[in-house]
Amino acid sequence: MTQAKKQDIIAKVTSLLSKLLDEDESTIESSTEQPVEMLTIRECTQEIRGLNEFTIRQLIARNEIPFVRAGQGKNGKILIPKAALIAYLNGIA
Repeated sequence: MTQAKKQDIIAKVTSLLSKLLDEDESTIESSTEQPVEMLTIRECTQEIRGLNEFTIRQLIARNEIPFVRAGQGKNGKILIPKAALIAYLNGIA
């Protein structure tokens, strides 16, 4: 293989890698732009009629929907991503 051919291959690989890096950076930037809407248990029941607090707590206990506890220990407020709750309920229907 000639030196010119090797340099051509290296230039093409470098070009492809730089394109991939540019795409990855744009994907990361676009994913961080949208904030995640979090709901308390009471807000979940207000958002979706017919759903009560007990049902939400049972879904959390069975790890069927994701949640985050804001605060310390068992006294922390439970927050549920709105999109995850809606996706779960759409999957049941």
